[in-house]
Formats: sequence, structure tokens, C-alpha cells
Amino acid sequence: MNIAAWVWLGLIALFLAIEGACPIHLVSIWFAAGSLVAMVAALLGAQLWLQVVLFLGVSCALLACLWPFINKVLNPHLTKTNVDAIVGTMGRVTVTIDNISATGQVKLGAMEWTARSSSGNPIEEGTLIQVDRIEGVKVFVTPAEISAEV
Repeated sequence: MNIAAWVWLGLIALFLAIEGACPIHLVSIWFAAGSLVAMVAALLGAQLWLQVVLFLGVSCALLACLWPFINKVLNPHLTKTNVDAIVGTMGRVTVTIDNISATGQVKLGAMEWTARSSSGNPIEEGTLIQVDRIEGVKVFVTPAEISAEV
């Protein structure tokens, strides 16, 4: 076995050790796979530049193609929830929104939400609003612009 193959083997061991030591999984497995391909190329007599290109190409391709899928499987809590679908919806103010006195409620569909004004300006009861964002159990809203279509 030539010296380049030993180097790639050492890198495989290093990347696998890093992978095993990290509490967040799949941080360096991509580079271990790239090192394996480069080691095979070295054993077959490929030049160093080709080994490096293979290492980078395989590592980047695996990372780019598989990471989104793996991340979704390993972190299902990061997926959007039904609450995220509320952003952008329209509703009506049921209790006047005043950030200074910490009052305000809106009705979104069949649900009542505690509301605050995104701009900080009070919004009167009965006003049509649009949800800008959600923080905890509060929605932050702005008055909706009503188009003058006839």
C-alpha cells in the first residue's frame, strides 16, 4: 500500500472518530465516504490531484444530496406545524389591540388568539388584520389592506 492510501485510511479513521464523538449525528460521515473513494483511487494508482478531486466530489455530492433527507428523518421536530400555516392569514380584531396596556385579541377562523400590533400602533376592535408572525401564544398582526375591486 502506498503512502497516499495510508493517508486516506488515516483520514477515514479520523472522520469516523469525529462522527462517533459528536452528539449531533452525521457531521463527518460524508468525508469518510469521500476518503474511502480516494483511498481506492490511490490503491489503483491514480494521481494525487485525481484523489483529491474524487474526495471533494464524493463528499460534496453526498452532503448535498443526502443531508436534506437525513436531516428531516433525524430532526422531525423541525418540520412545520399547523401553527405555521396561520402566518399570512386574515382575521378580525375582537378586543382592541394596545401593546402598551398589553391587551388585544383576534379571531382567526374558529380560534381566538392573544394579539399584539407588529407596528406598536393600536388597532381598533372590528378591524380586519393579517398575521405577520407568531411568538409563543401571541400573534403579531397588522391591519389588512383592503383592495378596492368592484
